[in-house]
Amino acid sequence: MIVQKYGGSSVANVERIKNVAARIKRRVEGGEKLIVVVSAMGKTTNELIALAGNLSSQPAPREMDMLLATGEQVSAALLSIALRELGVSAVSFNAFQLNINTFGDFNNARIADINLGKIYKEFEVRDVIVVTGFQGVNEIGDLTTLGRGGSDTSAVAIAAKAGLPCEIYSDVAGIYTCDPKIHDRARKLEYITYDEMLELSALGAKVLHSRSVEIAKKYNVELICLSSFAEEGGTKVVAKLPEWLEQPVVTGATIDTNQLKVTINYLPSNTDTLSEIFNAVARENFNVDMISVVNENGHSHLTFSVVSANPAAIRRTIEGVLKKYKDWELTLDSDVAKVSTVGVGMRSSAGVAARFFSVLQNSGVKIIATTTSEIKISVLVSKGDAGKALKALLDEFEL
Repeated sequence: MIVQKYGGSSVANVERIKNVAARIKRRVEGGEKLIVVVSAMGKTTNELIALAGNLSSQPAPREMDMLLATGEQVSAALLSIALRELGVSAVSFNAFQLNINTFGDFNNARIADINLGKIYKEFEVRDVIVVTGFQGVNEIGDLTTLGRGGSDTSAVAIAAKAGLPCEIYSDVAGIYTCDPKIHDRARKLEYITYDEMLELSALGAKVLHSRSVEIAKKYNVELICLSSFAEEGGTKVVAKLPEWLEQPVVTGATIDTNQLKVTINYLPSNTDTLSEIFNAVARENFNVDMISVVNENGHSHLTFSVVSANPAAIRRTIEGVLKKYKDWELTLDSDVAKVSTVGVGMRSSAGVAARFFSVLQNSGVKIIATTTSEIKISVLVSKGDAGKALKALLDEFEL
């Protein structure tokens, strides 16, 4: 028994659904039973969001979840129909039917538990159970969604609960040193650690949803990323790299253009003011990324970046905090990008930071802000410099 997940590109149209059905049939003929989790077809989710936007500038989160959950239900039913047409005993279920219980906010719910009883009972007479990804049901019976990329989380959570391996299928053949759509010389990795994948997912890599990797790491789920359009081997996500594999200093690099730079000059030079600002930002659920503070002549100059932020909303929040102060200046800049390198080899290799910053300096890239961890270095740069920075780092670390 195994869990598979097929992304939106894999089920984007009838021909691709037939292709997925044929792949599944071959596995069934090999003696396996499969739980298959599907995303919405192609750009369906975006199209549904656009439809709602034509009716309201701020549609209710609950109604958005009711709307968006329909996309996966279409995919699941169509795939089940295709499988039956091939003679495969299959049935589709949505989150409500399978008791995929969630908690938390609409549009970004988290899975609390999954009742596998119905799946096990169906496997007495079925070979394939097709499950809607991306969705769940909260404690009062409302449909919820798990955030963009949430079908990965659905699949890995089911695999964790059932103690099964999980295969994630998309339009790329695995996990690469950087996005192959950005850089055609990117190398496919045979292995990557959970920690590296968590960092890359958080930094903008779109191969796996970060919450799915968290679950895989916590429950040691055997996870592999593959292409639904090719038969070549994929990338295994593991707790640690095999002993025989030479550990690279840097495993991958990313660009994240979904950043907003916030700069506040001439703040009172005390920690209370900074605390007020970041508490207000946290209350509004803005995701703060990089932070830089410079103290000068009794004032503080604060720069930080926010992920996926509405400029008008962040401005209102900060101005609400600072209205009791005088002479401060607030500027917002969306013409920025975050460029990062990730690798568990950074823990044990000296001089990585020196190489990182030297190569950017030699390439003429101006660094606006920096953040680091044991296995990550990230810098905020102008969008115009982002491609140049990525290319320089790929060359420097032989990615």
